Amino acid sequence: MRAVLIVNPNATSTTPATRDLLAHALESRVKLTVVHTDHRGHAVEIGRDAAAGDVDVLIVHGGDGTVNEVVNGILEVGGPGVAKPAVGVVPGGSANVFARALGISPDPIEATNQLVDLLSAYRRRKTWRRIGLMDCGERWAVFTAGMGVDGDVVAAVEAQRAKGRKVTASRYIRVAIREMLASARKDPLLTLHMPDREPIEGVHFAFVSNSSPWTYANTRPVWTNPTTTFETGLGVFAITSMNVWANLGLVRKMLARRPRIDARHLIRDDDLSQLTVTSSTPVACQIDGDYLGLRETMTFTAVRDALAVVAPPANKL
Repeated sequence: MRAVLIVNPNATSTTPATRDLLAHALESRVKLTVVHTDHRGHAVEIGRDAAAGDVDVLIVHGGDGTVNEVVNGILEVGGPGVAKPAVGVVPGGSANVFARALGISPDPIEATNQLVDLLSAYRRRKTWRRIGLMDCGERWAVFTAGMGVDGDVVAAVEAQRAKGRKVTASRYIRVAIREMLASARKDPLLTLHMPDREPIEGVHFAFVSNSSPWTYANTRPVWTNPTTTFETGLGVFAITSMNVWANLGLVRKMLARRPRIDARHLIRDDDLSQLTVTSSTPVACQIDGDYLGLRETMTFTAVRDALAVVAPPANKL
């Protein structure tokens, strides 16, 4: 089995010791090549080259942004449902939402042991787990996308990262609070278009999910669409009011151990085949925590069984 280990040396929690341990563990199981990313978009190129060659597995040691790039590179060549190679992840970022949603430990050492076991299991079963992805038109998302304040938060965090500031959960929370308060003074701009329903106007922001939880605040999961998984349709979470007290109550529910996400100003669905969001003026958009820019319309489509992954079976999570 031929594998490529993609390491993002600039990811938040990658270290030389962990990289060496991971490479050593994999070398005993596969024919391994190690590649380090050195510029934005490099992982897309690596994924594209691997998909065009004879690589069986791509192991990503980095954050969610690196995973997104790898998946988009693979799908440029093979397309959903037939794309190879399989993708495995050893978390190296700050949140590592995709890996955790797959059932991979956030601890890199434990995740490495999981990966070795899963590669051994593949030799017996000869089949990988397959998951659904979100087609966003211009790009694929592996776990989330958003329009409105969600995009504003990601843009603001990326600006701070560009200044050399470390990205942490607490920094995300501080930025999110600031952007939410700023958005409270703005008129709603978005309209939701869902299959077999009338358009819903007066929306302030919309999160679209391909899995759950939506993100993590350090170790605590943050829920928007608890029953949305890689095996279902898409989840949408959108609000029609920026009332501070109403949204504080909603946030408490999102952080609960047994989440029951409901509110009068909340629009939520957990199994959509497609969703289009339009805006009366260009608004900020993000995909998998990466700022996309300003858009007036985006369409999100659920594509099932799109990607092979090195992960525990869904029914064992």
